[in-house]
Amino acid sequence: MEGCTVEVALELDMSLGESPLWSVERQMLYWVDINNGRLYSWRPTSDEKPSAIELDEKVGCIALCENGLLAATASGIERLECPLGNQRERLADNLEWHQSGNRFNDGRCDAAGRFWVGTIAADEASSTAGLYCLDQGDFVCRQSRLSISNGLAFSPDNRWLYHTDSLTRQILRYPFDVETGATGEPETWVDLEALSLPGVPDGAAIDCEGYYWTALYGGGRIVRFSPQGVLVASIELPCPHPTMVAFGGSDLQTLYITTATQHLDDEDKARWPAAGSLLCMQVPIAGLGEPIAINV
Repeated sequence: MEGCTVEVALELDMSLGESPLWSVERQMLYWVDINNGRLYSWRPTSDEKPSAIELDEKVGCIALCENGLLAATASGIERLECPLGNQRERLADNLEWHQSGNRFNDGRCDAAGRFWVGTIAADEASSTAGLYCLDQGDFVCRQSRLSISNGLAFSPDNRWLYHTDSLTRQILRYPFDVETGATGEPETWVDLEALSLPGVPDGAAIDCEGYYWTALYGGGRIVRFSPQGVLVASIELPCPHPTMVAFGGSDLQTLYITTATQHLDDEDKARWPAAGSLLCMQVPIAGLGEPIAINV
């Protein structure tokens, strides 16, 4: 995308940075380092460094809720009250964690306030993971036989749910009913193989025009697709493993990008010094504010 320059917003050494999340109300960015069980918060307009709390297990993703966050830790979904870390309430258990060691991975809220979250197979290969929805206390599996649930997003008109099982290198879209949370039969929306794109689709975000942005893990870039699934932009990054994108800033035109150092040896880290840091770039299109979990 012409005129867009990728910068290092914060120099960090994250093993698996993920789930960047902007709060419009708080003007705060949150994200996690999954492997280290660390949850970050940072107000970019301040001179303060980011703060972090340590959870006692891996944490796959986070979502906004009133006066706090939801955190999908390896073993379950918890509500964290502000100030973060002072009070935690378990909302649902991850049965896959207790049965097969599958932890929670990617997730977000829909416009009705339901919390959708997927799992990742313990070996990152077998088809034992799933996609779940937490709705008014009911925690239900909505898709099964996945390996790495990822790329969850919703179209601005709430007609489509986007999702990927990363290793397939395909992004699917499902007809979606926001009033009931029901999904229809999926269709293959984007096929990275057909587009000769490298890496696998990871975390995603939707902009105000309904275009889908996603990080290509192992591909060293982020890409933007039109609502019709047409590739319209590919932006190379100074590291091979971007993990997810999120729109933030007062105008929602700062794209934040989390990255990872896992799977990199010392030589790779020397070659890619920005790996593990939080990246950012100014974009000409605004994002959308993230919904708050209310039906949990």
